[in-house]
Amino acid sequence: MWPGLRALVHRRTVVSGTSVYHAVPGSRAPPPGRGHDVDAVTLPPGPSLPRAVQGAIAIAAPLWAMRRLRERYGSAFTLDLPIFGRAVVISDPAEVKQLFTASPAVADTLDINLGRVLGPGSLFALRDEAHRQRRKLLVPPFHGRRLGVYEAIIEQEAVRAMASWPEGREFPTLDSMMRITLNAILRAVFGAEGAELAALRDLLPRSVRLGSRLAVVPIPRTDWGRWSPWGRFHIYRREYDAIVARLIAAAERDPRLGERDDVLALMLQSRYADGSPMSRSEIADELLTLLTAGHETTATTLAWAVERLRRHPDVLRRLTEEADAGGSALREAAILEVQRVRPVIDRTARQVRAPSMRLGPWTLPRGQVVLVSIYLIHDNEEIFPGARGFDPDRFLGRHPGTYQWIPFGGGVRRCIGAAFAHMEMNVVLRTLLRDFTLEPTGESGERWHSRGIAYAPGRGGRAVVHRRPARRVSPDDTGRVLARS
Repeated sequence: MWPGLRALVHRRTVVSGTSVYHAVPGSRAPPPGRGHDVDAVTLPPGPSLPRAVQGAIAIAAPLWAMRRLRERYGSAFTLDLPIFGRAVVISDPAEVKQLFTASPAVADTLDINLGRVLGPGSLFALRDEAHRQRRKLLVPPFHGRRLGVYEAIIEQEAVRAMASWPEGREFPTLDSMMRITLNAILRAVFGAEGAELAALRDLLPRSVRLGSRLAVVPIPRTDWGRWSPWGRFHIYRREYDAIVARLIAAAERDPRLGERDDVLALMLQSRYADGSPMSRSEIADELLTLLTAGHETTATTLAWAVERLRRHPDVLRRLTEEADAGGSALREAAILEVQRVRPVIDRTARQVRAPSMRLGPWTLPRGQVVLVSIYLIHDNEEIFPGARGFDPDRFLGRHPGTYQWIPFGGGVRRCIGAAFAHMEMNVVLRTLLRDFTLEPTGESGERWHSRGIAYAPGRGGRAVVHRRPARRVSPDDTGRVLARS
């Protein structure tokens, strides 16, 4: 346990002229008083360690620390962290619902977010009415009929990547999954092919990896050019903008633009309520946003799926039998369970925009950062009995609660590509089970490893596979007959 973790903060201080109380666990927030106490702010209790120490522990052992803090303080506590400052962490679904359903005028995205590196036209950077209108434009490509069109692209990329898998010896699957999801997004979202596809495939992994690390660090006042991280990122961004400009120009000249299904083509044809189109810079920012939000996270979840299934041979056997019979219910439940037990993003956040916000028994001031612990919610025995175990059957025939299962966040900031990501994972796993026998293992589970953006299996989701004999299978859930050759 942290040194000094048992020492609760139980003090009254003054922050920006507002009385701040840190309550004892189990106590009720003080009622509004009179005079200066009418603006009393009440925050959950938390450790009294210095900010630097709390930050170091949060980096070194974040998940362990979250569990220990919940044991000590309950479902809500206050931390003092670098970058975020004083942050309230919550994991009670009722309070999460209250936060996610609050008006953006009350609580919205943080001041420091990925919009700093994705551009001012990114959904991450937009707020209020601008965010609502943009989101309305982007929803149609990721739902309904178009998902079926993208499914064929994903299966092609899965077959291509898996063709190079070695048989009979262990190898990490994460790199293959990253190639599958990157190529799928470049084709389905960017509409890229040929030279532009190759250029983006080379550039974007480097750019996204660097940008995700820069999103939460101060922007330097001095530009050191290519010798600094920000300088390198700006060079990457200029290269990216040039490639996307060529893709947009080619699409605008395409006489069959109206028949295309890639998201870039749909963005070019979309119109706001006043009839105006998205600008080229807005399109470039949103394409980069969609890739950043959906590439590594989906690939990492697929690697975790391999890691979990190898350690649960009965589930693996049932999934193979189901795939051979053309079913999908257990596979879809397994995807939900992988995302529950191994969430690749462990938290999402909001910042109070109103003068104050009542959240459960707490009263939060303007500017207060609230971190929703996805990990703690998914690890809650009261919500998910046997929470540390891997049990896809818990989701057979039922979908998890909206505010209990939140790998994609929630509210107006919920991941816009959630349906696309689920479909993508379903297709990749179906292809794997159809084409390969995945060997179980008795080894202990792979450790969680932070890659900056996501928590990945520490050894890359290692697998041992054997190619299955070519044979025809029954029509699957999409109604197509899949054949291996």
